[in-house]
Amino acid sequence: MVPRRCYEMTEEFDKLIRPIRNASAPGTLAALCLAALRVGGDFPHALKLGLLTGAIMFLLSAFFIFFYSIYPTRKTLWTGTAVTFLFGLLSLVSSAVVLLFIV
Repeated sequence: MVPRRCYEMTEEFDKLIRPIRNASAPGTLAALCLAALRVGGDFPHALKLGLLTGAIMFLLSAFFIFFYSIYPTRKTLWTGTAVTFLFGLLSLVSSAVVLLFIV
């Protein structure tokens, strides 16, 4: 049997960790975009721009979802998360298409 105090601390800990856990997925995608940009040698400017735009959009999405996890009543934060995440995906897909044409 779990004591009540331990259960309350677990809920409180989960409440504090949830925003960080939610923001980690777009943050990881932004880091992958920047790593691909850094590792890549002589990429055309269109590919570099697409990877950089994707990284910026995923980073903004991570910030939006972090603050939405703290303030769930703000629907503009959820809209910002969705829009920036979709723009990040669009820029990554366009970068992949540019890369396919190069190779």
